[in-house]
Amino acid sequence: MTAEPDPSPSPAPAPPPRATDFSTARLEAFSDGVFAIAITLLVLDLNVPEPDALDGQSLRHALAHQWPAYFAYLVSFLVIGIIWINHHAMCALARRVDRRTLFANLFLLLTVSVIPFPTRLLATYLTAGHGDSHTAAAIYAATMVAMGLAFSLLFLAFTRDARNLHAPIPPEALRSAMRRFGIGGLCYTATIALAYISPVAMLATHALLAVYYCFDQLAPARARA
Repeated sequence: MTAEPDPSPSPAPAPPPRATDFSTARLEAFSDGVFAIAITLLVLDLNVPEPDALDGQSLRHALAHQWPAYFAYLVSFLVIGIIWINHHAMCALARRVDRRTLFANLFLLLTVSVIPFPTRLLATYLTAGHGDSHTAAAIYAATMVAMGLAFSLLFLAFTRDARNLHAPIPPEALRSAMRRFGIGGLCYTATIALAYISPVAMLATHALLAVYYCFDQLAPARARA
């Protein structure tokens, strides 16, 4: 009695790498280092009140007075952490990358590495007057807009060539993922205007956007790949 043939097709062999392709391992390793440094730099802006600078106030009062620094730190930490998680999920889609993807990744890392600066700026001027708080908040919001744009461009660079992926992604799945990024991008852009209304509300909105991106925005692409 002959054995029944296996009806399930064997997976297609991976195409041979091209001379212009690179492994994703070094991209992820370098990116992880930048993420780690950026997220660590945030904590350096949390200052310990010096005893001589209390001016008769209690330590508890001095620490409470620094709430803008704590708020900005928590939001930016969450933002960078979520970017790192989604970056890892995006790298899992590809078996290799090309030069265009490497440059797109550098653009994302540029926006991530600069986040500690607007975070410190906003923490310092969040409760300041004379419009300085609005300026600091607008710079923070603009940085997040650039970061969101960079992440979307990186996703397009990763997925534009099916030969670099572990499996092709259907066009409808790509459109679904881009719609999710588009919603977040519009909200990021709107926070620039919100910065001139209420800097605190702007920062709280970025916290909500970080929660939004906690949900897997790449799930449609990965589930159908």
